[in-house]
Amino acid sequence: MTVTAHGPLPATTYDVAVVGAGVVGCAIARELARRPGLRVALVEAQDDVGQGSSKANTAILHTGFDAVPGSLEARLVREGARLLAAYAAECGIPVEPVGALLVAWDEEQLAALPRLADKAVRNGYHDAQHLDPAALYAREPRLGPGALGALHIPGESIVCPWTTTLAYATQAVRNGVDLHLNSPVETASRQDGTHVLGTARGELRARRLVNAAGLHADTLDRRLGRHDFTVTPRRGQLLVFDKSARDLVRHILLPVPTALGKGVLIAPTVYGNVLLGPTAEDLHDRRATESTAEGLAHLREKGGRILPELLDEEVTAVYAGLRAATEHEDYRIRAHPGQAYVTVGGIRSTGLTASLAIAEHVVGLLTADGLDAAPARDLEPVRMPNLGEAFPRPYQRAELIAADPEYGRLVCHCERVSRGEIRDALAATVPARTLEGLRRRTRARAGRCQGFYCGAAVRALFEEGRT
Repeated sequence: MTVTAHGPLPATTYDVAVVGAGVVGCAIARELARRPGLRVALVEAQDDVGQGSSKANTAILHTGFDAVPGSLEARLVREGARLLAAYAAECGIPVEPVGALLVAWDEEQLAALPRLADKAVRNGYHDAQHLDPAALYAREPRLGPGALGALHIPGESIVCPWTTTLAYATQAVRNGVDLHLNSPVETASRQDGTHVLGTARGELRARRLVNAAGLHADTLDRRLGRHDFTVTPRRGQLLVFDKSARDLVRHILLPVPTALGKGVLIAPTVYGNVLLGPTAEDLHDRRATESTAEGLAHLREKGGRILPELLDEEVTAVYAGLRAATEHEDYRIRAHPGQAYVTVGGIRSTGLTASLAIAEHVVGLLTADGLDAAPARDLEPVRMPNLGEAFPRPYQRAELIAADPEYGRLVCHCERVSRGEIRDALAATVPARTLEGLRRRTRARAGRCQGFYCGAAVRALFEEGRT
């Protein structure tokens, strides 16, 4: 019901506290909001939702074709893909079903394709199709030379990850959840049947606790006496190429996966750019989101083989994110009977796709462990601002501009962002509190000039909207 970022936390005792407002934590809070009468807190260490791993992923809506058959991840990705596709259509979150090509570049990779097709079937995905070199190059004529074949996965899509997380948080807050930002959990204990979280803004109490703290999920687990897994931050660096590169690629181009992950891919984005990445570097520092010369050189080497012409295009941005890898192949989602506590750990790159299914699963665990929750209700849909280039943007909608001319007054010309969109982002249920938060909500300053032209005007509107 409220969004707070400063001052002491309320003295009330919540029914459930969810720690971590990434895409999974926000989805869980939204699912709890579907149960009338629950008092729910969503507690986030940083100043916005989706500030951790959720803001720096490859933005792919997976089919789960290559998950470990029979695993919890495989089931939740399969169910989550269906749920998120329907949710995105309802809320206006941009999704493009571009499909994927798993490209084999040598005989060993080519021999692996039938096994991957069989794995897809065991995961309930029956649409994978083998392509010989002629069929592959007909689909992707700018692919580098030497590819021996591919597995076509038509169900893979690209999606807007920022808008998805924000939609969950918006629905949760509008339906009674209290979102507490700038509240890193520093201590955790259980006193007289109540969880007591010590945060930078004071204590927060809750009868039940959900640990969706991402990179810090194992740390919170240990504070509550659990030692089930260890998070190893896995850095993924990515290059973002200018919109002029978009015509070079028609599908998500995937490598044959390894034990470290899905490898370096090339993918279009819903914003009209092209992504190259990620790397997969296991680190110790959970704050190491900087890019490195070695990592970027590695990406360019890989990208040059996959799509040689891509290296001739301008790079718009470089970023890196950390994935919460663990020593286990599967998600670490566990209820702890007698502790009124659920851990949601080890959620890697598939977490965006699986988020709604994870949320349903977690609330099911809470209910089975004694949470007195009413039957789920349908929530009034939210309509999110469209950031996707394949769908009409506000500056292209004559009827919208006629009703409110601010949608026709562009501020960021690279991304075609209007004054009306910036105004809306600053007045939203979960508003932008920083210029980076405004960038994620509108794409202002995210284009080829990176704010060189529009930066001062965007900052002026931000300061004006925050007063």
